[in-house]
Amino acid sequence: MRPNLITQRDTAQASARDQDNRVHVSLHHLLRLRHQATGYSFLPRQPVHSILAGQHASRLRGRGLNFEELRRYLPGDDVRTIDWKVTARTRQAHVRVYTEERDRPMLLLVDQRPHMFFGSCDRLKSVVAAEIAALGAWRALDAGDRVGAVVFGADDCSDIRPRGGKGNVMQLLETVVRYNAALAAGTPSPAASGMLNTALEHATRHATHDALVVIVSDFEGANADTRQLTTRLAAHNDVLGIYVYDPLRQTPPREGQGVVSNGTEQVEVDFGARGFSERIADDYETDLAAKTVFLRKLSAPLLPISTSGDPAAQIRELLGAR
Repeated sequence: MRPNLITQRDTAQASARDQDNRVHVSLHHLLRLRHQATGYSFLPRQPVHSILAGQHASRLRGRGLNFEELRRYLPGDDVRTIDWKVTARTRQAHVRVYTEERDRPMLLLVDQRPHMFFGSCDRLKSVVAAEIAALGAWRALDAGDRVGAVVFGADDCSDIRPRGGKGNVMQLLETVVRYNAALAAGTPSPAASGMLNTALEHATRHATHDALVVIVSDFEGANADTRQLTTRLAAHNDVLGIYVYDPLRQTPPREGQGVVSNGTEQVEVDFGARGFSERIADDYETDLAAKTVFLRKLSAPLLPISTSGDPAAQIRELLGAR
């Protein structure tokens, strides 16, 4: 009977951990996500149903090319690789030889501001952002790519430079857990909106060219400066936006009383009032459409991820499960 008692106790503890990870994520939970970081890719060759494929979707460029050497032209060489300046100077045809980069840096921007500490379904938005960051980091590690992050909260952010190896991923995950654990209900966030732009400024220092910059956020507080900074990043890098949202905003209740807040003030509302819920839903659609159009102009796709359901499954669905 003793083994059964131990099994029941362990099962109860695991269940309690799963419940806690819906509010505050643990390092153990993020480590366990490694086996789920499969079935999708951020490379340009995508399945037909992927949001990154097709005529109207934005494409990611994949790994870049490094210049290796100049050599004389040989029959069969691509004429587009001829270096005409060297050819004219030496009076012999020369071509430029390139090799594909061995790895491609990924930089994750992980939003852990106080307003992310909200959720009406399975998880809080802050937990979903942490899980997506872990999935991206594990995927990059398994692909042999360097990975780094800018994790930001209400009034500060921490940088992890893109490097290879499991040790850097562990540092990244530990930083995410630390910021996530600092979140609590009632934490004031009047100035937190500007931290998105601060994180983007930090990203420009680490992603100089040919990197994949993944912004995991609800994009609260995005403004003209956000557009300018994102445009600067997209000039020499690929940018992918992952929009974390809660279904309560997409499909608000049709009846009952509730309290809504903008982070500094609260007001009681009647969801049953005529047209009130419809206006909330319309505001969500308008906001999502504006973000999608803006990022698409930069050839940057936007993946909406809900707090309802498994984030890994949603990513596979959007990127076309292989």
